[in-house]
Amino acid sequence: MKQYSVTGMSCAACSARVEKAVSGVPGVTSCSVSLLTNSMGVEGDAPASAVIRAVEEAGYGAKPKDGSSAEAAVRDAEDALADRETPVLRRRLIASIGFLLVLMAVSMGHSMLGLPLPAFLEGNPAAIAILEMLLAAVVMVINQKFFINGFKGLLRGAPNMDTLVALGSAASFVYSTAVLFRMTAENDPARQTELLHGLYFESAAMILALITVGKMLEARSKGKTTDALRSLMRLAPKTATVVRDGAETVIPVEEVRRGEIFVVRPGESIPVDGEVLEGSSAVNESALTGESIPVDKAPGDAVSAATINQSGFLRCEATRVGEDTTLSQIIRMVSDAAATKAPIAKIADKVSGIFVPTVIAIAAVTTVVWLLLGREVGFALARGISVLVISCPCALGLATPVAIMVGNGVGAKNGILFKTAVSLEAAGRTQIVALDKTGTITKGEPNVTDILMAPGVTEEELLAEAASLEAMSEHPLARAVMRKAEADGILPAAVADFRALPGNGLEAEADGARLVGGSERYVGSVCTLPEELIAGSRRLAEEGKTPLFFAKDGQARGIIAVADTVKEDSPAAIRELGDMGIRTVMLTGDNERTARAVGRVAGVDDVVAGVLPDGKEAVIRSLAEHGRVMMVGDGINDAPALTRADTGVAIGAGTDVAIDAADVVVMKSSLSDVSAAIRLSRATLRIIHENLFWAFFYNCIGIPLAAGVFIETLGIGITPMFGAAAMSLSSFCVVTNALRLNLVKIRDARRDRRMKNAVTGEIVPKNAAPDREDTNNSNNGKEGQTMKKVMKIEGMMCPHCEARVKKALEAIDGVASAAPSHEKAEAVLELSKPVADAVLIAAVTDAGYEVKGIA
Repeated sequence: MKQYSVTGMSCAACSARVEKAVSGVPGVTSCSVSLLTNSMGVEGDAPASAVIRAVEEAGYGAKPKDGSSAEAAVRDAEDALADRETPVLRRRLIASIGFLLVLMAVSMGHSMLGLPLPAFLEGNPAAIAILEMLLAAVVMVINQKFFINGFKGLLRGAPNMDTLVALGSAASFVYSTAVLFRMTAENDPARQTELLHGLYFESAAMILALITVGKMLEARSKGKTTDALRSLMRLAPKTATVVRDGAETVIPVEEVRRGEIFVVRPGESIPVDGEVLEGSSAVNESALTGESIPVDKAPGDAVSAATINQSGFLRCEATRVGEDTTLSQIIRMVSDAAATKAPIAKIADKVSGIFVPTVIAIAAVTTVVWLLLGREVGFALARGISVLVISCPCALGLATPVAIMVGNGVGAKNGILFKTAVSLEAAGRTQIVALDKTGTITKGEPNVTDILMAPGVTEEELLAEAASLEAMSEHPLARAVMRKAEADGILPAAVADFRALPGNGLEAEADGARLVGGSERYVGSVCTLPEELIAGSRRLAEEGKTPLFFAKDGQARGIIAVADTVKEDSPAAIRELGDMGIRTVMLTGDNERTARAVGRVAGVDDVVAGVLPDGKEAVIRSLAEHGRVMMVGDGINDAPALTRADTGVAIGAGTDVAIDAADVVVMKSSLSDVSAAIRLSRATLRIIHENLFWAFFYNCIGIPLAAGVFIETLGIGITPMFGAAAMSLSSFCVVTNALRLNLVKIRDARRDRRMKNAVTGEIVPKNAAPDREDTNNSNNGKEGQTMKKVMKIEGMMCPHCEARVKKALEAIDGVASAAPSHEKAEAVLELSKPVADAVLIAAVTDAGYEVKGIA
């Protein structure tokens, strides 16, 4: 998306005009204009010169944003968000009020409040009228921008809000000037006084002053909607301390090069993304992730720009600089999202495009109708002017973008990044959440969960012997045992004659004793296993855990169970989703038993086991028939499913926030942020609905009231001055309402409501699931698979072994899918074309396992 800055826009009609003009340029596939940030995003291959020319021909200005570097991007964003309006409007308002107060004292203070007039005005209605005209003219000159922009738009056939204000004020002034000329032709002082009361000079000035008040309040509130984004920009460090030629040198951060060494002392901000080479510290990453608890950093860990080093000295190597840093990507993502439009805004945009011409027509018809009904010119004109000045296209145009901007800002502060306004809207409408198991629900790496000792063996003894045996192995399960031993302060003993038997287990000599570890079958072949250990093994397997047996000198020593454990906060987060009326489905490539065990612990409503990445996409397609689907995964292996879902969420992105397949990126690896994102989206949608209701309701009630529809029946009408005041407050109310999003506690589940079914309007029950045959399967969703083979394989001990066999088999041309099971000691193959048994056997054998037969 190419970004442009747009100048000269004053209301929703302006942004609609620019959008229409640019959309007509050859090569432009889509265009989105943001009135809030005065920016425009253009998709397509149209040259920038053609886009700028189209904007200029529409009566506005445009220039491309400089995205050549991170610093340039930040400058452009700061420039777009800078509040230049408020100071100018404040000066205009102060000057306008100064002259307006004098005008009101002359026109109304004497007659209504009995205020004294200067001697030269006493008894001279014509002089009073001339003074009123001069004062009103001064206020009009001060606020000439309304007239310049308004009439320029009218002449170009693109009237806007300024046109309505200019027409209303000018009509009051011109009519009053005509009455003034009639006064000068009258010789009767009584008649002159009568005509004096029919002047609208004060209305012409008051309209401009009140609209300026509204504009200033609106500008101040709009500035607050972008506070979150501006605070992100202010986090960007300005300097970095790098090591060059052995000496520390302070340089501007934009001069830091990739691969350069930089140092960070306690209390300093980290200048660019990097990797810790030396030192350890606690780093506050709340600016990026929303997590207030500092994260410990040691050599090999990644650090991000704009995070704060709190305690130790760090020496780091720069890995991402300039526009590639995590902070720059976040700023760019939030800015891009602000330049997009939510689908809910389309109806407001359509109305805004024809709103001003329609209002002008209504004002003209109103004036004519009252004249035909026999009312005097002044009365009829006042009704027409009231219609002009009470109408507010800005409230319609701002209803959605201000809420989207504030919502995006709140999300960014909490480490939740919505790439587009569409994703922010869609997340709140989610009815089904599909969760990838590994790394999303679980920690993504095996850990020791249970230790069962044989009679007479202590836990410390068993763990020490297991660690000595596993220390030489590279298997993921071995690493889990070593982490547990290290955590318990147990050091492995030196071993000799180490042998790894692929698919079976390990052997080694330690302190003259023979240690053996591995599967039940293998260890049971070298010793007799006690019944209690075998029973414990069955129970652990039912829970989805992998039992590792250990023996010493032909005697069973015990079992260490290893599993990819569920994250501590996952069950609570899934429970929150259920309380919101959202059905949860877990997708995994594991076998049915393991998947069911993890699903029970996590608390999901449904489990889909044995599914591959492309199969996940098919499952998402099936789920989409039952409601709006959100897919949550790591953004890499789950890319097809993330793309297929209504909303794709990449969780645990960390520094890699630019995940293309995801619509929403969550910085932390916490599933609770998914429910927080949905909660924020729902709050944003609620604010948008309130704003749109107010904008439509205001205009639907205000325009008939200003036209005098209720004067004859209810005796209720409105003057141009009250109309201008109402117009001023309407946009201010919309923007202020959007700012309430800053008060939303997106992690507070106490006010969660269940989502209603989009079709029936009924509350979605927590366990409302599609048919089990649609989701409870063990295939990858491919079609046209008519050939099946079952391979009997020995040596698989755990899900990691299954993954290894699966990878080896699916690399063969003709194998559409492979579903190994270490418990059944087999692999079920789906073939898209004939494959020789010898090819299959060779693949499995090369992976380190033994094929016993193929059926």
